[in-house]
Amino acid sequence: MLAHAVYFALHDRSPEARGRLVASCREHLTQHPGTVFFSAGTVADYDRHVNDRDFDVALLIVFDSRASHDAYQTAERHQRFIAENATGWAKVRVFDADVE
Repeated sequence: MLAHAVYFALHDRSPEARGRLVASCREHLTQHPGTVFFSAGTVADYDRHVNDRDFDVALLIVFDSRASHDAYQTAERHQRFIAENATGWAKVRVFDADVE
């Protein structure tokens, strides 16, 4: 399986802007073929020295294979998500990992 974790820092860091991006994740990024797990949410209120809090919204999708992940990357709904939201992103970090 492949875990696809994406961390979005927004230009507008308000709770409303965060909520809109989470809603857009749910609209465009759920139920793609090969999805084993999907979750999207906002940065948790933990202030520990090991926590990286330089993001507003986190997305985690686990795919059954790299092939499913690769198909997702070019899927029309994923591309629409990017087109509709990219201008609001100050920084995006992507972490892909092979998982069992």
